[in-house]
Amino acid sequence: MSLIKAIGVDLAKSVFSIHGVDAHDKCKLRKTVKRNKLLPEIAKLPPCIIGMEACSGAHYWAREFTKLGHDVRIMASRFVIPYRQNEKNDANDAEAICEAVTRPKTRFVSIKSEEQQAVLCLHRIRHGAIKDRTALINRLRGLLAEFGIVMPKGRYPAQHAITSILEDAENGLPMLARELLHDLWQEIKGLNEQILKHDRKLYQLAHQMHAAKRLMSIPGVGEVTATAVVATVCDAKDFDTSRAFSAWIGLVPKQYTTGGQVKLGRISKRGEKHIRTSLIHGARAVIANCRHKTDRTSLWIKDLIERRGFKRATVALAAKNARLIWALLHSEKEYQIDYVK
Repeated sequence: MSLIKAIGVDLAKSVFSIHGVDAHDKCKLRKTVKRNKLLPEIAKLPPCIIGMEACSGAHYWAREFTKLGHDVRIMASRFVIPYRQNEKNDANDAEAICEAVTRPKTRFVSIKSEEQQAVLCLHRIRHGAIKDRTALINRLRGLLAEFGIVMPKGRYPAQHAITSILEDAENGLPMLARELLHDLWQEIKGLNEQILKHDRKLYQLAHQMHAAKRLMSIPGVGEVTATAVVATVCDAKDFDTSRAFSAWIGLVPKQYTTGGQVKLGRISKRGEKHIRTSLIHGARAVIANCRHKTDRTSLWIKDLIERRGFKRATVALAAKNARLIWALLHSEKEYQIDYVK
């Protein structure tokens, strides 16, 4: 056991596969253990590198293994797949993880604390409630259309019209359908209350986090974006440059370069979808209110809209804000608006 340099752990619900190698990449450990035996098995090993795929429970196990003195590294599954030999099974996956974790170009995920994961739980639950509300409104819209009743476009106009539609006794809506759609409307109102409760909790958390308060000084970065970034990014120094941070969010263009010809396409949309979406929504809000402003960012936005259009300007501002977020987290400085004299 003392010769083991690195091990790969294929995570699961009940049964875990472990593969360990020595300094010469020779297999020294290959076994399957149950969940309640995993920590005692890892505790027997001397400090070494432990690799895992980023999946459910990875951060929990990473924290537990770190307490035992191991160097734990979490990576995306796409970095493991090229090293898998033969067919896919748990043992081969653990071997591939063990191989990938020692490669110099493999990029790793920062291990999140329990507090960070708690904030992310709030974000995920809130996002799920918003999706459920949208689905219910669309369901209500489709069911009413079967009776020749058309709801107005948009969430707010639709919810405003629902009550009057259900109370209108002359619109030809059968009583059974009216009762069922009323129950659907009550579910939507319940989700509205849940989302409002989550929003208030996020606003409270945002003003308790020092880093989030600094990020909210950037135009277009609100409580949702700031708390999501602080809860997701453990250390801004994990990214070498602001462009690397923007690429991690998925706000840099795809590149296809061959024969010296550089071809740039649309943004990659890789990485953190939730943060990217929040940044783009924030950028839309900034653009909608920059008409009479004279700071350098507003002037740059107005010029960009004239040259490239509204949508490209929105994505460009979101990418710019992503780089500003990295700069503030990296330098721990305050954001200052630069006005044109």
